[in-house]
Amino acid sequence: MEKPPISSPMPPTDPRLVAITRRIAERSQGQRDQYLARITAARDHRLKNGNRARMHLSCANQAHAFAGITGTDKDQLRQGDEPSLGIVTAYNDMLSAHQPYEHYPELIRALARKYGGVAMVAGGVPAMCDGITQGEAGMELSLFSRDVIAMAAAVALSHQTFDAAVFLGICDKIVPGLVIAALSFGHLPAIFIPSGPMPSGLPNKEKSKIREDYAAGKVTRAALLEAEAQSYHSPGTCTFYGTANSNQMLMEIMGLHLPGASFVNPNTPLRDAMNAAAVREILTRCTEDNAEKNPAAAPIIGLMMDEKSFVNGMVGLMATGGSTNLSLHLPAMAAAAGITLTWQDFADISQIVPLLARVYPNGSADINQFHQAGGMGFLIHELLQAGLLHGDAKAVTGGTIADYSVSAKLDGAGCVAYYPAPQTSGDADILRSEKNPFSPTGGLNLLQGNLGKALAKVSAVAPEYQTITAPARVFESQAAVQAAFQSGALNHDVVVVVRGQGPRANGMPELHKLIPPLSVLQNRGFKVALVTDGRLSGASGKVMAALHLTPEAQDDSPLARLCDGDLIEIDGGRGIMNILDVTSRLPLSSAQLAARPRQFQPDPSASSGCGRELFSVFRANVAPADAGASSLY
Repeated sequence: MEKPPISSPMPPTDPRLVAITRRIAERSQGQRDQYLARITAARDHRLKNGNRARMHLSCANQAHAFAGITGTDKDQLRQGDEPSLGIVTAYNDMLSAHQPYEHYPELIRALARKYGGVAMVAGGVPAMCDGITQGEAGMELSLFSRDVIAMAAAVALSHQTFDAAVFLGICDKIVPGLVIAALSFGHLPAIFIPSGPMPSGLPNKEKSKIREDYAAGKVTRAALLEAEAQSYHSPGTCTFYGTANSNQMLMEIMGLHLPGASFVNPNTPLRDAMNAAAVREILTRCTEDNAEKNPAAAPIIGLMMDEKSFVNGMVGLMATGGSTNLSLHLPAMAAAAGITLTWQDFADISQIVPLLARVYPNGSADINQFHQAGGMGFLIHELLQAGLLHGDAKAVTGGTIADYSVSAKLDGAGCVAYYPAPQTSGDADILRSEKNPFSPTGGLNLLQGNLGKALAKVSAVAPEYQTITAPARVFESQAAVQAAFQSGALNHDVVVVVRGQGPRANGMPELHKLIPPLSVLQNRGFKVALVTDGRLSGASGKVMAALHLTPEAQDDSPLARLCDGDLIEIDGGRGIMNILDVTSRLPLSSAQLAARPRQFQPDPSASSGCGRELFSVFRANVAPADAGASSLY
């Protein structure tokens, strides 16, 4: 693999970004110091009897570790000093994004032999698709699957026989779960290998229109199914900019992918070359991962992923208008590295980072068109030029994020070659320079008031729809909202409130089925908004939505005391969300809210069926949404 070209001198980092980063580091210092001490001790233990992890194992332990292997791989593990890669895979052939991983282990094993190492599948992790479980009981397992994935990956690596880890995962909860596990084994070098997005299908704008027409009773279910099948039609991630593709953006801008790897389609020559380059890279890095002996070696992942890395991730999220789910996942991932992020950090970064991309649902383009317009290389270049990325943050290549402002292509030998990123966007309707952004501020905004705290994806909502004052209609399920819509009971200005959807109540499901009917109401000329302690993820768009409301209704919060007819004020631009007194139109006081009787009653059906009874320990121990909604930290 040809190395990225040497970066040109960068402008200094914006002092506002430096101040936010310093604040995070100071807040996290005690936890971070404990984390670094732990991974340093683990690394010393791993290498106490030699340069390879397996050397510290007893003979019986080692024999078990290579008993099932044949040929030269066994000889190398038994006698040689070749590095051993542990593959953690989220493969299953039902999920389009993960289907391409079926043959990756075989290919990685062959590439490892070619480049002087041995690779084995250490273990598999579950991978569920929110697109399949939308509106079903299984969706209430979705968010907690992130913690299960982290735990399953930890089991896979617990044999402590590997010198580095290769992670295969793409979608919503899979990547965050794998990152948490990788940081828990932060004494190992690691790399993430994506599979890429499926080719473009039915344009997202047409798909959205058919969904709205179906919600309005204008087209048949057969027509809707045909549209969906034309949209989701082949191996690879879905092409809209939801959580899966936000994850891939995140992995690249945080340096866990190779440069340019995120959005190359599966089963293409460049994708195959990227995969080969990733294996070669990780083997190069763990040939000797002691930086004192080999300064070119990449840092172990626990050292590499510091507060600068996570700030870069938040910057990328704001600059692209990425998934609101990352406001949950980034704090959970950071906690695994001893770093504490808050929603205020997201809000402050959003105020200084311009919106440079419009990809559906924030625009009409899909992720392939984003990639063709300049993609991650152009985006990173523009953010670096604006001083809005920490260019010195470390990457799995052994270099820094400054090296990632590149485009990847094939050279004459079929290998990956890097060229400077384009200096102009290939399509200014999709991707813009930092001097001509779509918006001077980022994709998410923090809403605060007497209802609590929530996040809104303002990049997906037209300015005229970001402000609303209207009476509340309170529901406790998506089905109840849909029934009210079908009956015509919502044909007025309305703030639809769906509560009892928080992590403690029922696992915080996504509520995608709400968007088509609410969009129809908005198209009819009504002022509409959504308030919920549940999620909408990367598919949130068009309608103003206050998401992840905390404290949730299960916590006997103001949300639990809300009634039909209460006047709700939301201002996405100013970050305001309040219950108003109907007469004075001033926010109700905390004393007035506390004096109200509790209206919300937990739904016992959320605790059993479809495996939900197995997840009661997660619901009982989960942290609030603004702390990552994790049961692990």
